[in-house]
Amino acid sequence: MATSATGDRILVLGAGNFGTCLAQHLAEKGHRVTLWARSAEIAGGINQNRKNPKYLTGLTLSPRISAINNITGELLTDHRIIVLATAAQALTPVLKKVAEFGTTSDHLIICAAKGIELSTMRLPGAIISDILGANSGKQAVFLSGPSFASEVATHQPTAVVAASLDASRAQLAQALFHAPQFRVYTSDDPTGVELAGALKNVIAIAAGAAVGLGFQTNTRAALITRGLAEMRRIGVALGANPLTFEGLAGVGDLFLTCTSEKSRNFQVGFRLGRGETIKTILDSLGSVSEGYATTMAARDLAHKLNIDAPITQASFQVLYESKPIAQAVMGLLTRDAKPELDQPR
Repeated sequence: MATSATGDRILVLGAGNFGTCLAQHLAEKGHRVTLWARSAEIAGGINQNRKNPKYLTGLTLSPRISAINNITGELLTDHRIIVLATAAQALTPVLKKVAEFGTTSDHLIICAAKGIELSTMRLPGAIISDILGANSGKQAVFLSGPSFASEVATHQPTAVVAASLDASRAQLAQALFHAPQFRVYTSDDPTGVELAGALKNVIAIAAGAAVGLGFQTNTRAALITRGLAEMRRIGVALGANPLTFEGLAGVGDLFLTCTSEKSRNFQVGFRLGRGETIKTILDSLGSVSEGYATTMAARDLAHKLNIDAPITQASFQVLYESKPIAQAVMGLLTRDAKPELDQPR
């Protein structure tokens, strides 16, 4: 399939912060966008007022965007480009709905979901393969990188990566999204890009907790660097290119989420460090913290792979086992001394 400079019909599944900003970006490039929302209220608000009533509420949406809250066979026939922008934990039910009508090799599937499915430890690519078929998984493109939705929506210069096993599809996605203020690079390592996008949220919670406890920049730098080492270890064990973790989807996104109060995952950790309970935080957050669910999935994955992931383990104990944060930090600080660089297996 081919995409044009303008005029493609694009279906964006997910009307949260990132789905809304991507829909707006594509519409501003001249494409016609159908934005699917789970909520009829959100879809109605977009169509009637040109505003998403829950996410990015200050953004006036392009007239090229129309919103719906149901998925039909006709919709999939009319839209050959599908952008998956749901929360990672919601990806399976949404794709099962898509599978009722089916996709073809003509569909370009671009996944912007970041996370690891809690119940299965599957990355988004594996979910796509299992539900829509192995060919769809191989051809899917994964969009990731340091990109807060609010900044993309206000045209702040941003750089991301589009990764696929199919180089031509990665290039199609690149052409679709690339703009002077939204630069898109390509990659042939979807596994690394997916893992980096998921695992950085776990480290961001730890970084936020450290700041909430009163630790300063030395500590945050240590967490970012050692967290990156954990991410890379898990990635390499699953066949990812270690260099991916030095790029936009890796250290770029990790730095962003670990250093900005705009990050929901950083905020979860920060508020934990200030003494709030995880239930209170999640109930009041107003949007999804992918890192909360991903922490459990990442911890289980590291155990399965026999990978040393102490920051992930400590975060899991705080989030799910009510371990006092000070005690978790002391556990990290009193680990045995060792070489910085991982030794060859």
